[in-house]
Amino acid sequence: MTRKVFSRLEMLEGAKSIGAGAATIALARAAIGIGNVLSSSIHSVAGNPSLAKQSFGYAILGFALTKAIALFAPMMAFLISLVFRSHKKS
Repeated sequence: MTRKVFSRLEMLEGAKSIGAGAATIALARAAIGIGNVLSSSIHSVAGNPSLAKQSFGYAILGFALTKAIALFAPMMAFLISLVFRSHKKS
């Protein structure tokens, strides 16, 4: 039984792929957050319709903050996988 020895470059590429994949997990969490914000908004308006305008403002703020995280996660994944490339020695 032989064992393959990986170079540091191969290990680095594997670690970058794992890091980029872990960064994209935040997209699923952001989708859950957006769903929670909107369902809470609907629930609060159904319970007290007179506060619909105030509740809508808070819902938009929560949606915007959650969406900012959703846009930040792919940016980090692209930075990890594309920008921080290792240089191969020839």
